Order: sequence, then structure tokens, then C-alpha cells
Amino acid sequence: MTAAPAPQAPSHPAARAALLVLADGRFPAGGHAHSGGAEAAVKAGRLRDAASLEAFCRGRLHTAGLVAAALAAAAADGVDPLLLDEAADTRTPSPALRAVARKLGRQMMRAARATWPSQALAALAEHRPRGAHQPVVLGLAAAAAGLGPYDAAEAAAYESVGGPATAAVRLLSLDPFQATAVLARLAPELDQVARQAVAAARRAADQGVAALPAASAPLLDITAEAHAAWPVRLFAS
Repeated sequence: MTAAPAPQAPSHPAARAALLVLADGRFPAGGHAHSGGAEAAVKAGRLRDAASLEAFCRGRLHTAGLVAAALAAAAADGVDPLLLDEAADTRTPSPALRAVARKLGRQMMRAARATWPSQALAALAEHRPRGAHQPVVLGLAAAAAGLGPYDAAEAAAYESVGGPATAAVRLLSLDPFQATAVLARLAPELDQVARQAVAAARRAADQGVAALPAASAPLLDITAEAHAAWPVRLFAS
């Protein structure tokens, strides 16, 4: 069995603080307006309390979260972001979720270029004026901030569950201490997903983007399409 890759050290000491900035919910990347499917799950009765929130986040982490983390890690590792953006499209069958990913990518691009200007971010913005997929932009932002692929994967994996947890507090009036405890219990799995993502990114560097994971979450895709048609909703997704 191949050993899991060790976390990569940041390229300069300031990068540790940069990871905190990048993963902070107050970073103006637009994520606060999105529930990651939690709003539709609440309406359907599948998300009701802390226990069901944990199950929802775990499922999202090992599917959409793994895919996002691998894309982010590959972008941070220098894989062609245009190819990664195309790979993200093929791994996002829901038109509603593709639109969300690009909208979040545009907002992340604005925030990242203002915070960590880089040639790679500028080039991607030029080639994708309507927005690239958010994990790809996240990976380039991480690299511009002096972070490595593992850091980018951790940030993407955390975002995949942090958004739904925050949304559940608003949607269910869930005790925020319980929501935070859910994220803490998922921490070992977040690390595991980040390691898997980095290993996949390294394969992609040698074998092409087809080597990246394509884990599916059909129920998230279906409910995203229904949610997009709601006339009244609290979250954009």
C-alpha cells in the first residue's frame, strides 16, 4: 500500500497565517450566501439536527469535497488551470451547480487578486472572464499566498462542510456550539480527504486531469436543480 503523502511545508513563514485568512469565513469570497445544499436538505426533512448535519457534511466531504480539494491541490501544484476548469465542468453534472461554482469563482478571484496578486490569477481571469470554478481559483490563490497543495486541499475540504454547518445554524436555529462540534468531529476525515486530494493531484501532474477523482453526489445534484427554481429562498444554493 502506498503511504499517504505528508503535508507540504509552506514556502515561507507568513504562509501559515495566509491559510487562516484563506479559510476564514470572513474572507470576502461570497461563500456566506451559499448553503452547499443544506437549505434543500432542511426542506426535505433530511437535515433536522446536529446528528443529521454531521451525516450530511460527511457525505458532502467525501464526494463534492474530495473533488474540490483535488482540483484545488492540483491548481496549487501547477497543473494547467484551464484544463482543471474543464475537468471541474465534467465533474459537475448539474447546470445549477456549475453556475454556482463559477459565480463563487468570480468572487474568489476578485478577493484573491486584491489580496495576493499573481500572474497566474490574472491569466485565468483573462481566459475565464465569466468565472472559473471556485476550487481552481482557490488553488491558484493558495499558491499566490505561498501555500502548498496540501494547504489548498485542506481549505477546499473545510469549505465543503463549513458552509453547510454555518447555514444549518440559520436554517434550523441550531446551537452554534453543536454545529462547531460537528466540524471538530470531522477534523480527522478532513485531513484524510486532503491527503487523498494531494495524492490525486500528483497523479494528475503525471497522467493528466483524468486522474483526478470524480466522486458523485446525485442527490445534491438533483436538489440543486430544484432549489434553483424556488421563488423564495434564504441561500443562493
